[in-house]
Amino acid sequence: MLDLQDLDLQLDQVAHKRASLPEHQALKDLTGEKSVVDRELVTADTEVSDLQREQKKADSDVEQVRQRRARNQQRLDSGQVTSPRDLENLQHEIGSLDRRISDLEDSELEVMEKLEAAEVVQADLRTRAEAFAGRQSELETSRDGALKELDEQRAQLGDKRTAVAAELPETLIAQYQRLREHNGGIGAAPLVGKRCMGCRMELAPSDLNAIKAAPPDAVLRCEECGRILVRASESSV
Repeated sequence: MLDLQDLDLQLDQVAHKRASLPEHQALKDLTGEKSVVDRELVTADTEVSDLQREQKKADSDVEQVRQRRARNQQRLDSGQVTSPRDLENLQHEIGSLDRRISDLEDSELEVMEKLEAAEVVQADLRTRAEAFAGRQSELETSRDGALKELDEQRAQLGDKRTAVAAELPETLIAQYQRLREHNGGIGAAPLVGKRCMGCRMELAPSDLNAIKAAPPDAVLRCEECGRILVRASESSV
């Protein structure tokens, strides 16, 4: 019975180790931090994409006005326009186009500067996201290795427990399991001297005398904690 109790305690320890691996908490913390960066990266990607479209439009607007200005300048230089009024209008339009080009180039430059700044933020966030992904992979590999080792231990202990339990009556095992559930995982304890090692209480002389008088195969119970008592060689009974 004590062998079964010892194996169950070892299995409990393995289960506790599985649940409390440091990698679990590290991955949880990392996932929270990574999710923030991932959301920020999506926002940065959207901003960069919008600014890229805006820059293409700004480039196109500038180019269209430049082409129109070049055509007007070509007409002016060709001498095809001879009317003073038409020449004045053409020169006036070229001046307006020059101002328009200047305004558009200023807007184009502003968009370029915003795009460059957004791309810097995007690159930084992408680097951080990649670092998080790498760290996550490392933690998962470490966690999976630790879990595999613990699972192997659990399987070995489970085989031993099965063999030990097979030598005990099913009714006794069922009683022991119920006691384990209600006594912090300890369903059976040795009686060492006059003391139950489950609750650490000394038994009354009358209880010790009753235990002493019980047959060797009797199922003994501690009157203090209710656990199954196993007489150890160090006991006084």
